[in-house]
Amino acid sequence: MIAQSFMDIDRSTPLLGGLSASEFMRRHWQKKPLLIRAAKPPGTAIVTRAELFALAADDAVESRLVVRDGDRWSLRHGPFGRRALPSLKAPHWTLLVQGADLHLDAAHRLLGDFRFVPDARLDDVMFSFATDGGGVGPHIDSYDVFLLQVAGRRRWRIGRAKRATLRTDTPLKILADFDPTDEWLLDPGDMLYLPPGWGHDGVADGETITASIGFRSAGRESLGIDVLQQMLDAVQPDDAEARYADPDQKATRRPARIPPALRRYAEVSVRRLVDDREARATALGRTLSEPKPGVWFDRVEGAAPAGGALRLDRRSRMLYDERHVFLNGEACRVDRPNAKILQRLADRRRIEADEIAALDAEGRAAIERWHAAGWLQDATMES
Repeated sequence: MIAQSFMDIDRSTPLLGGLSASEFMRRHWQKKPLLIRAAKPPGTAIVTRAELFALAADDAVESRLVVRDGDRWSLRHGPFGRRALPSLKAPHWTLLVQGADLHLDAAHRLLGDFRFVPDARLDDVMFSFATDGGGVGPHIDSYDVFLLQVAGRRRWRIGRAKRATLRTDTPLKILADFDPTDEWLLDPGDMLYLPPGWGHDGVADGETITASIGFRSAGRESLGIDVLQQMLDAVQPDDAEARYADPDQKATRRPARIPPALRRYAEVSVRRLVDDREARATALGRTLSEPKPGVWFDRVEGAAPAGGALRLDRRSRMLYDERHVFLNGEACRVDRPNAKILQRLADRRRIEADEIAALDAEGRAAIERWHAAGWLQDATMES
């Protein structure tokens, strides 16, 4: 994310309807919806139709086209050249462009506005371009979402989903029973926050662009699998390690039966792996800091510019805990004075020249390595 000054989490802000970030998290986050009028000044330049169409034509960008014909829906996946999209005069179609923050500075800055929520939960910015009557049908999300009206107007109907029964006759996850309790027409700059599990249906009132700021919400099993896989990937068996031995094994009349001693040996081996707190912490940080699928970086020739500030590439994900920093799936154990400086880099997404100079040799080597990998860039350069 682009370096930015931090929001005062205890000061009221138009972005959250006059609430402070602390008040919003306490009253609304994962609890109840919030309609915010004029969250952003009308006319704030975030994205244009032309920019969205250009992204949709890029095979490195995930895009989808949804078209409604009466009660029938169709779904296609991009990339889409301009001629592959319906006419702008045709109603009832929607173009969805995922992960726009990886490609557009303005979208990246927009995602940064929501860093009062931990970065480990921030996911991406999706843009929805729709012609009159366009939408994706009533649905629910398993994650929190802010729906910011960027251009044009969109009518939203929302209601708590009592049953998540889906229609079986469409390629989209459309609710079979949707009973909205509230309805609003959002103008440019207006925003709607929805916790997980709230049904919502947004229909374009004329040509419109909406930004969806989404948050990652891993399932218990899926996160556990990812962390365990990271732990297994980090294991390097030692050829000299002690091997299973059974000098007291007796001759058996049941050769296919797994020996109880071997079963206990395996249980102890597994427990030793998963009970390693350091390994678990490292694996979690590596998992949460992994770049989005399909993201790649251009290596940089030459050393980092001497005497200049550096910033994280907008595609980089950097996190930290008490003992480590994690950058794009790489874990780095840090001690003072490096820890505080690199933690500031993760929080501000920028490191100043005097901070680089204050790092020890190991810290400066990490900075050089990350710069060479394309994860850090000259702060004066555009993304």
